[in-house]
Amino acid sequence: MTRAFIDGFEPRLVDVGEARIFAEIGGSGPPLLLLHGYPQTHAAWHRVAPVLARRYTVVAADLRGYGDSLGPPGDPLHAAHSKRAVAADQAALMRALGFERFAVIGHDRGARVAHRLCLDHPQRVAAFGSITVIPTVEMWARANKDFGLKSWHWFMLAQPFDLPERLLAADPAFFLDWTLRNMVRRFDAVTPEAHAEYLRAFSRESVRHAMIEDYRAAASIDLEHDEHGRATGERVRCPVHVLWERGRFPVERTPVHIWRDAAAAGTPVSGGEIDCGHLMMEEAPEAVLAELLPFLRAHWPSPSAAHPSHIP
Repeated sequence: MTRAFIDGFEPRLVDVGEARIFAEIGGSGPPLLLLHGYPQTHAAWHRVAPVLARRYTVVAADLRGYGDSLGPPGDPLHAAHSKRAVAADQAALMRALGFERFAVIGHDRGARVAHRLCLDHPQRVAAFGSITVIPTVEMWARANKDFGLKSWHWFMLAQPFDLPERLLAADPAFFLDWTLRNMVRRFDAVTPEAHAEYLRAFSRESVRHAMIEDYRAAASIDLEHDEHGRATGERVRCPVHVLWERGRFPVERTPVHIWRDAAAAGTPVSGGEIDCGHLMMEEAPEAVLAELLPFLRAHWPSPSAAHPSHIP
């Protein structure tokens, strides 16, 4: 097991069945699950997790196959890397740690996993924070020339095995560095230590394969799940708070409006824009915390929530 990256946190590797999930845990209080995005690991939370840990028991986890988490290889239907399967990992992780009910904050791919957690495990999620993400079905519905040029990796990584795997294997360090630079407005926000941690993971063939399968799933089985859910009335039923990059959405149709459509009637949905690039927790940690802490104070813990005072 690798050492902890986040100051004051302890590493854990938990067997959840199909996968073994690596997480770092710190703090005390109501449980809060943090889920990272592509092409990162749980280390993406290193600037905000210690502050959150002053009030919460924070679990910063690697998604299935990412970072130091282990999972199965891809399959023809991409079910093993569907958001449903990855969300089930995280639900099992929290249960193994003794947490039946928890809040979840997700960034990028992690927010898509968190969304599926809300839908598949509604009794377990008390509050949901989405950083830079709207529902997958909405993303595909909005796909146009601008989306294709800026978010080209959605299409490239969704190509059949093993074209993306070969392309990324040609020069993993260059690809990772190029990707991170194009996600931020200020590259020095990604510390050398964090960059090294991302590269350590990204250099492994199995990690790159899991990331690619994540995107294949988003273009196939995830979309099927989401479209079926919309048609059958599946909605988020816990409070939602969404953050997005300033100027990315028109004022008449922001992510708050979009998530209201994805939530059950009467569900609180709030949010705001932040003046930074895509890697918000690293570029603007103070602004992210200024948004998340009031939301969490308002909606978590709930009076019925039970949580242990220590990690078993």
